[in-house]
Amino acid sequence: MTKQKRLEQKLSGKLAVITGAASGIGKALALQLDGAGARLALSDVNQEALEALHDELGQRHHIQVLDVSNRKAVLAYAKKLQKSLGNADLLFNNAGVALSETIEGTSFDDFEWLMNINFWGVVNGTKAFLPQMKEQESASIINVSSVLGLIAVAQLGAYNASKFAVRGFSETLRAELADSNVMVHTVHPGGIKTNIANSAKIYTAPGDMSLEEDMGAAFQKLCMTTPEQAANIILSGVVNGEERILVGPDAKVFDALGRSLPKSYTPLINRFTRLLVNRGKRQQSTAEA
Repeated sequence: MTKQKRLEQKLSGKLAVITGAASGIGKALALQLDGAGARLALSDVNQEALEALHDELGQRHHIQVLDVSNRKAVLAYAKKLQKSLGNADLLFNNAGVALSETIEGTSFDDFEWLMNINFWGVVNGTKAFLPQMKEQESASIINVSSVLGLIAVAQLGAYNASKFAVRGFSETLRAELADSNVMVHTVHPGGIKTNIANSAKIYTAPGDMSLEEDMGAAFQKLCMTTPEQAANIILSGVVNGEERILVGPDAKVFDALGRSLPKSYTPLINRFTRLLVNRGKRQQSTAEA
């Protein structure tokens, strides 16, 4: 049986709820789930991009402009979907933002902004949909953490904290639901070619990079995986029942470094990221020559 046939067999007709669905991994998940015959409930704060995706999918699915940090809105959204589409089978808590600044320099407002989306968005979505998902024969909650939920990088303290929190929350939830019908998957993407860096709040460059560089362009040079590849890995992991899903070769490298060198991985990671950025610059110069 081909991978596509297996996805169709497992996902066709299932109701998949995706936050942060209008771009990046969320959009790629929506397109692949649509191809597998799933029913979709797609949400994002970007109405224009969400409507464009809706059109691309033939306006076959439900869309909702939604701020995942707004608890009341998320709870109301879950009830609305249950009433109109039935119980959710898959929940992808995918929405997220980024921030680069020292912990000392990060304002309380910025810290709260990021945690409200990256962490509380996952909590809000999980608590809103879990009761109805427990009514299904089987269901999956897929929480998107990061490779930075496995290792920490300087100047990304708030982001690290949010993604470590998602990891801890998800692993605890998995333990609590071990004897239930609900599977919990934690996703740890490495560098994915999305626009998250372009929309991030960047005050201080992460690692040993420099603000003199275009951080969006620098991030793209670090990325080793496309959103389409990431979505494929995630869906395969969900179908195969993988509890922890590492996305991209860099995620596997960083995971190994964090486990084998927990006290001394920082300089190695800084060196690795600088090597990738420089390689990207050389490739760009060659292409322009």
